[in-house]
Amino acid sequence: MMKRFFILFAWLPIWAAGQSLEECQTAAERNYPLIRQYDLVARTTDLTLSSIQRGWLPQLSVNAQVSYQSDVTSWPEQIQAMYQQAGLDMKGLDRLQYRVGLDLNQPVYDGGVMHSRQRVTRAEGEVQAAQTEVTLYQVRQRVNELFFSLLLVEEQLRLNSERTFLLQENEKTVTSLYNRGTASESEVQTIRAEVLDAHRQQTTLTSQQRVLQRMLSLFCGMEVTKPVKPEEWSSLSEELNRPELKLVEAQLRLANAQERALNSALTPRLSVFASGFYGYPGYNLFHDMMHRNGTLNGIVGARLTWSLSPFYTRRNDREKIQVQREMAETNRELFLFNTRLERTRQDEQTEQYHQLMRDDEQIITLRTAIRQAAESKMKNGIISVNDLLKEINSEAAARVQLSIHEIELLKNQYDQRFTTNN
Repeated sequence: MMKRFFILFAWLPIWAAGQSLEECQTAAERNYPLIRQYDLVARTTDLTLSSIQRGWLPQLSVNAQVSYQSDVTSWPEQIQAMYQQAGLDMKGLDRLQYRVGLDLNQPVYDGGVMHSRQRVTRAEGEVQAAQTEVTLYQVRQRVNELFFSLLLVEEQLRLNSERTFLLQENEKTVTSLYNRGTASESEVQTIRAEVLDAHRQQTTLTSQQRVLQRMLSLFCGMEVTKPVKPEEWSSLSEELNRPELKLVEAQLRLANAQERALNSALTPRLSVFASGFYGYPGYNLFHDMMHRNGTLNGIVGARLTWSLSPFYTRRNDREKIQVQREMAETNRELFLFNTRLERTRQDEQTEQYHQLMRDDEQIITLRTAIRQAAESKMKNGIISVNDLLKEINSEAAARVQLSIHEIELLKNQYDQRFTTNN
């Protein structure tokens, strides 16, 4: 319970001040289920590296064997006869044989194979982490869509409230004129219908606001109630710092590590070994041909091995690695090409929105003046209520257009920031 209160009070300052786009993006990335994969990739890499490192530990194996042979080494009959005359019983080897032993092998030099495997494992972990980062980065774009959609709805709510207030004020004026006999009942009904229509739009927009708030809150893992309108960017960096490029670099490093591992596979390997067993027969066959009982036996030595099989597939393996490099380079060129196209489009849209906003401001100034003049004319009975409503709606539409262009400009600028990651 205390933990819940602590979390609640920790979020209170954010709820009170509103939620910025950066806070929503950070919260969404932390809340996204894929974020846990970072830790899983790191743990898997560490476990694999630990297993490879243990390849330097002595390799022990216990073995046991029992066999019955159809034939065994034995003395020729003439020699057996000679031994029997001398009073010696040379039985020969028994066909029933057994042994229980322990083998030990200690690597001394592996030509860098285990070190190469560790490099490949680290490079594979970097590739997986980079792929996860690419997926997580796309979360920002989805947050942008929801955040600016919510901002736009809230701006439309504000403008609709202003329009409703303006209509209500004019409704009072028309009602007053009706009471004095200078306006008809149909004119009062017309403006009341317009007020009700504004209320209906307010209800629709409020419902859209709640839906977007819930969606963004679920996405971020925190309650988003008051998105803060971000500031317009005066200048944007041209430097490209996208995780897709980091993924390509990680893939190229992996290819280099794999190629070095191919070279390591061609080198000889040196190890020392020891083997001991209890059983029959042992290493002293002459003794075992006379005495059919188990003995202790042991051997130690050094072993040099050089496998030539990697030479058979080396050319194909190198070509496969080169294909992986070319695919990574092609993906990078394709990404850079598409990014240049996207940035060109976004730059053009930014200029377009700036021009549209300048025109919108001039239109609003004119529409406001026309509406104010229409209100004066309506009070003096020069124009009808319908003419006034036309001017009120025209002014409201102009203000809505300006708000839409402002939000779209901000969204386009933050899309530009998303494109470059700066």
